[in-house]
Amino acid sequence: MISDLYVRQARINQSSIPKPRRYPFSLPVIRHIHQIDFKSKVTFFVGENGTGKSTLLEAIAANFGFNLEGGSRNFNFSTQASHSELYEYMTLVKGARRPKDGFFLRAESFYNVATEVDQLAAAQSYGGKSLHAQSHGESFMSLLLHRFWGDGFYILDEPEAALSPSRQFSLIARMDQLVKQNSQFIIATHSPILLAYPGADIYVLSEEGLTQTPYESTEHYLLTKAFLNNPQGILRELID
Repeated sequence: MISDLYVRQARINQSSIPKPRRYPFSLPVIRHIHQIDFKSKVTFFVGENGTGKSTLLEAIAANFGFNLEGGSRNFNFSTQASHSELYEYMTLVKGARRPKDGFFLRAESFYNVATEVDQLAAAQSYGGKSLHAQSHGESFMSLLLHRFWGDGFYILDEPEAALSPSRQFSLIARMDQLVKQNSQFIIATHSPILLAYPGADIYVLSEEGLTQTPYESTEHYLLTKAFLNNPQGILRELID
């Protein structure tokens, strides 16, 4: 139910965006969005590289008070100021309840988060072992299994980047546990496995804006299904 969500809507004040438009305001999808409605405990952003998925996630995370390189709201480190200005033109409509937990996971800067965890001597909260002493995939799963506690608001940017298909199934199972513990997820992904999560809302980003799309109508599903049904035929078209 919408009343259970920690974030119910993200609004972009288009009238305040500077002109001439510069990045990220030059992105077609940003120009078309006035608001994004969150109606499910799990929301996915999908689209081609460069459409603005990570930019939107970053702006939502910044407005919620997360560290922009990732981590919880208690993290305040910065190794490189590369975030966009979009968050300054975004307003979040929050629910009545506040989350007890939260985390912003960025695949591209997770190494920096792992370093900060070591410097804070906080490995115990992440399974008791340094995240740097594990493979990329193992460290992601340690985070999900040990640091995500439930009653939380979690923003994940391409979490599948470090995960094998079987680990992506494990991620779905862990997400479901956390959803049943009053958690909300907003996720940018390319994974047709993760997109199959039951009841999730899927928003496809394109030059026309943001379109809510059923799972089986997404390009990710259709291309994956076509390939698995006829891999040799697809490969012949690609490389002959």
